[in-house]
Amino acid sequence: MRAQPRNDIGEFDRRWRRVLMSFFARRIGDRAEAEDLTQEVFERMLRHEAGAAHPDAFVFQIAANLLADRHRRYRVRERYRHFVEAEERRDVEFVDPHAIASGRQGVEHLIGALEALPERTRTMFVLYKFEQLSQDTIAERYGISKSAVKQQIAKAMAMLASRMGDGK
Repeated sequence: MRAQPRNDIGEFDRRWRRVLMSFFARRIGDRAEAEDLTQEVFERMLRHEAGAAHPDAFVFQIAANLLADRHRRYRVRERYRHFVEAEERRDVEFVDPHAIASGRQGVEHLIGALEALPERTRTMFVLYKFEQLSQDTIAERYGISKSAVKQQIAKAMAMLASRMGDGK
């Protein structure tokens, strides 16, 4: 068989388009991608003089290489997609209506327990636990000793623990 002229795309098209389209379509099942791969084969044939002696073998070697490259890219993309999906789900808890309802009830129960505390004890507890003020700062604001603040916070913790444990 004679060597094909390297600049005759029309000859490539007439000779190999249908065969390559069929070759790719059977393996990947996507006509548009088969067309793209066929065009890529033509482009590579035009760029490389190495296949001039045996153009039929060279065409199908290029086609096989393109399929292998496509498969490798697909595997890399799939691994990356799985990695991204796993990362997105890693710190996400799935919505559980029972957990939400239980959490809301727990918050309501805590608010009720806080409201049952004496006002001064509640305020010191909230400043310390939620506002993150130091016991020294709270003592200065109330004009009392740090140990008095500690006693108020301990009293609040004991009362909250008792009420939260009782389910009242």
